Parts: sequence; C-alpha cells; structure tokens
Amino acid sequence: MGRGGFHNTMMVFPQPRSAYLHIPFCHRRCFYCDFPVVPLGDRANGAQSRSVAEYLRWLKTEISISPPGPPLSTVYLGGGTPSLLSVDQVEQLLALLRAQFGLAPGAEITMELDPASFNAEGLKGYCAAGVNRISLGVQSFTDSLLAAAGRRHTCQHIHTAVALVKAQGVARWSLDLIAGLPGLTPALWEATLEMALALAPPHVSLYDLTIGEGTVFDRWLQQGRLSLPTEATGAAMLDRAAERLEAAGLRRYEISSYALPGHACRHNRVYWAGGDWWGFGMGATSSLAGRRLSRPRTRHGYGEWLQQQPRAPSPLPVGAKERLEDLLITGLRRSEGVNREQLAEQCPLPLGALMTLSPRLERACAQGLLCSEGPYLRLGQPDGFRFSNQVLADCLLWVDELFGSGGAADGTSPVAPA
Repeated sequence: MGRGGFHNTMMVFPQPRSAYLHIPFCHRRCFYCDFPVVPLGDRANGAQSRSVAEYLRWLKTEISISPPGPPLSTVYLGGGTPSLLSVDQVEQLLALLRAQFGLAPGAEITMELDPASFNAEGLKGYCAAGVNRISLGVQSFTDSLLAAAGRRHTCQHIHTAVALVKAQGVARWSLDLIAGLPGLTPALWEATLEMALALAPPHVSLYDLTIGEGTVFDRWLQQGRLSLPTEATGAAMLDRAAERLEAAGLRRYEISSYALPGHACRHNRVYWAGGDWWGFGMGATSSLAGRRLSRPRTRHGYGEWLQQQPRAPSPLPVGAKERLEDLLITGLRRSEGVNREQLAEQCPLPLGALMTLSPRLERACAQGLLCSEGPYLRLGQPDGFRFSNQVLADCLLWVDELFGSGGAADGTSPVAPA
C-alpha cells in the first residue's frame, strides 16, 4: 500500500444478536427529556389506550418483516415507560422476537420501569414472560427535585419499587441517577448517594444532566429561570459519586455505568463494543452491517415510514472512516478502552497508522487524560472520564488526519499517514 495511503473500503458484518424495542409512551414528559416519547396523561391506562394498541401493531409489523437471524443474546425494552404496557402486551412482543429470531439460552432481557408505574402482580407477569433484568428510572431521592424535574414518582415509590424487585427475586437490576438537577446541592447529592447505596443495587447508571434543545429546561434556561449547579460543583458531585460507588464495590466499567462483578449490562456493552443490533420502533436506531439506521421520531412519521417498507430496509455497509469513528467513540467509553489491533482488523486499516497518535493526543496522554499502552488505548481515570467529551473530540480530529482532508466526502479518498 506504501506511502500512497489506504482507501475507505467497505466492510460487511454479521447479523445482530441483540434487539432494542422502543416503547414511547409516558404519563408525562419530564422537563429534561428530549427522547421520542408520547405523553398519555397522568391518569391514562396505557394498556387500554388505542394509541398504544395501534403502535404495537406497527412495532410487530416491523419485527415481522425483518429477516430471520441468529438467536438473540440480549433484548432491551426502553422508552418512554415500557411498564405502561400490560403483561400480555409484553409477552406478545417477546413471543414475536422468539418466533422471528429465537432467544439464546440465558439471554438477558431488560425492561425499564418507572417506580410509580407497576405493582407486584405486574412485575411477576413481566418476569414470567421472560424479563430478567430491571432498570429503575429513579433519578433522585429528593421529592422536591423530582417534582421540579417533572417526574411523577416520589421517594416512597422508589423504596416500594425496589422492595417489589427484591421480593420477586430479580437478581439483576439497576438504578438510574442524574447529577446536576436544578436545586441540587452537595448535601442533597450526598444524601442521594447514601439512600441509593442503602438499597444495595448491583448496578448504577449515573448521568450528568444535559439540557436538550426544545425541552422545558431549555426554555427555562433561555428565560433565566433555571438554577443549575456550577460546572465545578457538578464535577465534584460526579467525583464524589465515583468514590462512594467504587468503595461499595461497584466497578466503573463505562463512563456512566457502575456494577458489581457479573452485573454489567450485557446489552449496553454491545453498543460500546461496536457490535450490531436490531432497533425497532419510533425513534429507534439499529446497526446493521456496521451502518446506523434511524426511524422517524414521531408516531405519525414512524407509521408512514413503516407503510413504505414492504420488507426490512437493507443499509449499505459502512466505510472504514465512519466505522473507525464509531468504534473509537463507543469503545473509549469503556474502562478497558479499545484494542488498536482489533480496530485495524475491523476497519480495515494499517496497524502502524493507528499506533501513531497525533500531537494533540500525545498531549492528552502526558496530561493523564488518555493512556496508550501497547495496542490498548483508553481514557485515563478519573480525569479522562471527567473530560471525555474533549478527548473524544480530539480522537475524531485524529481520524480526520489519518484519512486526510475530505476523506469522508466520497468514501474512497486515500490516506497518507505521516
């Protein structure tokens, strides 16, 4: 290949062994939420809603027109609020996946639950249908902060929900927490961590608040009505959370994820490892043959899109540059980072080009933000995780340099590594 560089060749990848199903319905839209959701109202019964019934028909149609593939190792029912569905509705969706693809022995089947949206009977039914991992959208243990964020549940709902999960014998479950909520102080955050750890969760997902465009919080921020913790205070809260969670034995295996041994989310690790997955439903994204395919984010748009699909869409294979960008951005989120020998095989690229970092990334290594050890490249802890957005942006610039100016324009421009 020589100094002339390498080409952005096209790669083909195996069919997915994971599936994500988007259930967009909620009682209400939280003030920070920019996900594709459909609010039904606080008193709505999702299981009896005509809108829900129609959407589930569409969702089943999309699954049914997909080509059969290997048995699924992971399934994730996300939202929205999947627990607004009845046990029968969840059972039908999982039965369809089993008929279309099959479920591998020991498959991980995760379902997101809102703490105020299910009871013991419902949880027992979900588990009987095949759900074996629960993700609870807790966000905070302070009622005033929950109300200020537009959440429907209270701290009491959280404790009741966790008690139900434990009583049902669900061994694999997770709590979601959000740092940086309006009105959150270091003292309240410390209390949140204390109450969360007292429940002994085997997994915690910890997110920093982001203000999505078009959200209620975005509008309030523009109007000067939103009081947020300072950037320094928010960073200190995340550092304190990492300290407390790791002291409790929950290992940080991804930027936002902590787990006891054996409790990491297998489905999410598919995303971060650069694997492929089926994505079904409004706003869902799939990765087929290494290329992303996104559905419309509105219910009406999704219904129209589905009518235009006599069979499942077949995305074209992805180019080497786009594949490398995706593998770096997702893979560096993991504590183990990426193996450049594997990147060279997956893209494919000359290993020598990947082993030579740009001056910008060399500085990141010198500052402890990035670690380069043999073929492995990973974020430094804790500073690399804290400043991950900047480090990942620098990695994308490095990819641009590898492929040369305009390398992404036609997918074939050669690279001339220095």
